[in-house]
Amino acid sequence: MKHLAIILLCLTCCVFAQAPANRNVTKNIRYRAEEEYTNDYIKERCVLDINAPENAKDCAVIVWYHGGGLTGGSKSVPTPFFERNKKQPIIVCGMGYRLAKKNGCKVVDCLQDAAAGLAWVMKNIQNYGGDPQKVFVSGHSAGGYLTLMLGMDPKWLAPYGIRPSQIKGLIPESGQCISHFAYREEKGMKKTEPLVDDMAPIFYAKNAAQIPPILLLTGDREMEMLGRYEENALLRRMLLINGHKDVTLYEFQGYGHGMTIPAIDPLIRFVNRVTAQ
Repeated sequence: MKHLAIILLCLTCCVFAQAPANRNVTKNIRYRAEEEYTNDYIKERCVLDINAPENAKDCAVIVWYHGGGLTGGSKSVPTPFFERNKKQPIIVCGMGYRLAKKNGCKVVDCLQDAAAGLAWVMKNIQNYGGDPQKVFVSGHSAGGYLTLMLGMDPKWLAPYGIRPSQIKGLIPESGQCISHFAYREEKGMKKTEPLVDDMAPIFYAKNAAQIPPILLLTGDREMEMLGRYEENALLRRMLLINGHKDVTLYEFQGYGHGMTIPAIDPLIRFVNRVTAQ
């Protein structure tokens, strides 16, 4: 199972790695305050890449957080997002962040980095042709967890003067909706022991009125990692119960946890629909 997950991750990275020629790529932009880059690990991880169309102006933006269980993986720019979108140009930002269990970091450090990177994009993307009012947040697996936490729990973006409602939309792919298993491991729990506390996106379903539109994407419930589909289904239901007006769940039958490729078209349709509103 472990080897299969590594193969899927490698295939995903290969598909997402190559950018077409008519794009401007800016790599390894530091998104934290310069005085915070105190060691080589922060310098390596706390950077982002921006892939923008030539002559970009007022483009929609996708901030993408990579997967890897919050303990592995590296920043990437999913090129199919803009290759498959013919309706409007899109800027894609591949976000790096520190990893739990590396250099003394914990899950909270992953979240703090993710928030700092998103805040930088929202405050600076206009300089790269992006519209700061059309910023979508997305990511696969661990990246989906980060997406949901930033968009549902206001405390992470609050230090930057940003509210979750300022995000145009959330698109987690196979995101964990209960407390992440890497966080549970920090508490001495097993992956098969569920927990919902203040590190769980679903804990913040009560904030439904302040949460942006959400597209939840998962693999087949019989093929997904642990109970990932069921977590997303419960999150959708709790958001609706609390009054959320725009939350959709797609289950890609026949696909397991690595369902990023079939997810591209609904993701693009969601970006186009919400941007047009």
